[in-house]
Amino acid sequence: MPSIHQKSLPVAPWMADHTLRLPGTVPIEAANWLQRDDVYAEQMAYRDALIATRSADVHALMPGAEPAAEELLATVLEQVSTAPDHVRTTNGLRRLDGVTVPLDGPPLAVAGRLAQEDFCLLEKPGNSTEHVLTGAVLCFPSNWTLAQKLGHTLGRIHLPVERYDADIARRVQRLFDLIRPGAPMMRANLLPYAQGDLYNPRREFDRHTPAPGTARYVRVERQVILRLPVTRAVVFSIHTYMVPVEALSPDQAARLTEVRPEAFAPA
Repeated sequence: MPSIHQKSLPVAPWMADHTLRLPGTVPIEAANWLQRDDVYAEQMAYRDALIATRSADVHALMPGAEPAAEELLATVLEQVSTAPDHVRTTNGLRRLDGVTVPLDGPPLAVAGRLAQEDFCLLEKPGNSTEHVLTGAVLCFPSNWTLAQKLGHTLGRIHLPVERYDADIARRVQRLFDLIRPGAPMMRANLLPYAQGDLYNPRREFDRHTPAPGTARYVRVERQVILRLPVTRAVVFSIHTYMVPVEALSPDQAARLTEVRPEAFAPA
């Protein structure tokens, strides 16, 4: 269980009322979709290890979703290739940390080795009113298991999240229906953690909320919703930040005590 924690938290959704409320989305520039931070090398090494040793746990693709996975990889590759410290080679792409990633493997697994983000593919079958999770590379799950969610609709995926009620489900589905290519939307969540590992899968209905006074880490997922122009699949990407409570700025810490006193109060 490596300790991989950023020095500070650049995304703090609880600092503004409109981003604290669900779904809390804001538009971003397409060029700002993928992010790199101060633990890039450490997170990428961990991702490489998980994809190599726990492939069945962190990677899955349903039959028929191959075109969307290929388009996602091409989109990721296009963005990361523009960085001057990434170099195309005869064998693949050499990352900032010096690791060369072959590009001829399963497309989602390759994409998961090119960026710090996890990627979920959601598609809307012709006979469905909701988008369905058809594939993902999920190295850093936060209290959910990919195998248990694959093939399910947005509403079913969020079981048993209490705040994800019928009204939120309708609003999120409408967002997925209306998202346009080249116009991604971003949101972020707030998760108190008693331990600091990024790889934290759990089964549905297993207890995962820290006991009062035991939270020592703040986990924030920067989540971006992006429409692929050709297959029309929706990409839900997740960039994970994990910091000790002590790493928060004074303003972040003060506001956090206001909005989540039950989670971060001293034991």
